[in-house]
Amino acid sequence: MDIERRNNVTVTGNPHGPTVVLAHGFGCDQNMWRLTVPALVEKYRVVLFDYVGAGRSDLSAFSEARYASLNGYARDAVEVCEALDLRDAVFVGHSVSAMVGVLAAGMAPERIGALVMVAPSPRYIDDEGYRGGFSVQDIDELLESLESNYLGWSATMAPVIMGNADRPELGSELTDSFCATDPGMARVFARTTFRSDSRDDLKGVAVPTLVLQCTQDIIAPREVGAFVHRAISGSRLVTLDATGHCPHLAAPEATNQAITDFLADLR
Repeated sequence: MDIERRNNVTVTGNPHGPTVVLAHGFGCDQNMWRLTVPALVEKYRVVLFDYVGAGRSDLSAFSEARYASLNGYARDAVEVCEALDLRDAVFVGHSVSAMVGVLAAGMAPERIGALVMVAPSPRYIDDEGYRGGFSVQDIDELLESLESNYLGWSATMAPVIMGNADRPELGSELTDSFCATDPGMARVFARTTFRSDSRDDLKGVAVPTLVLQCTQDIIAPREVGAFVHRAISGSRLVTLDATGHCPHLAAPEATNQAITDFLADLR
């Protein structure tokens, strides 16, 4: 299989620099990184891709069995790294892709040498001694609404997820991105995302890691970022003065600065 075509791989930036892989979150595609790419291309080789089922990926490659687990998305990431023969790449994952990066680094440690986790959450559902932000009932109702009327759910939830009600164009962009995703494939990704529990996987992270959280994020509360930071030995936690779950769109300058500072320290 042509992995680069399957995942709509784009390579840009400095071909002689260290490699940074940008991985999008649920309901999004690589275009969501367009405000981050300019901050990286001078010094870094930048790799972007779409998970199967998103963006301009090959939808015929979708398998519900494979993508019913985050491991399926992690395999996408690893296969992209293998196709490009990447070594010690920095994997920047937004939202659920932060956990995909954790899994991918475990699968292919020679390919991924550092992680940047943007608004991560290893578990969205509250548990004893853990606040994920949602009850089991909350998630059940969210998924039921999504599965019964995906376009309606997208129009309602995307602006809430994005936050920044005073900048409605941001919510509109995320709504458009959600609505452009195949509903059936989005349902699978949503179930996989919101019912996942990757907390135990954090303990195995052995690469330099940056955790970026927002001051206000309905999807990943600050307690979640603090949990991820504590669970990953030696990780760096940066709290951005940003609202919503997509700081790379809502607060790109602060997000890019945190990422480039981290990258500079790796060199």
